[in-house]
Amino acid sequence: MGKKTHKFSASDFGTETEVAKEQTFYFGKENYKWMMIGLACIVVGFLLMMGSDANTVDGKLDPNSWNDDIFSIRRIRIAPLLIVIGFVIEIYAILKRK
Repeated sequence: MGKKTHKFSASDFGTETEVAKEQTFYFGKENYKWMMIGLACIVVGFLLMMGSDANTVDGKLDPNSWNDDIFSIRRIRIAPLLIVIGFVIEIYAILKRK
């Protein structure tokens, strides 16, 4: 028995059937779950921020009155905090591996 030599030519390549690559997504189910949780936090934060204007009393614009509700804890502390938390959750959901 002699030494085996392999001789390759260009016609040898590509003749085998290639295995089709499986369509893989970067995001898994858990990523989408975290994205929905983050989106819900952002939406709730914006909803909590809604309310009447500074010059609105009983739904009507009155330039002679002042509405202190624009400075409520809900609108200037809780709602922005929820929005920031929602964006942090979104970043986590995007960077999390499967």
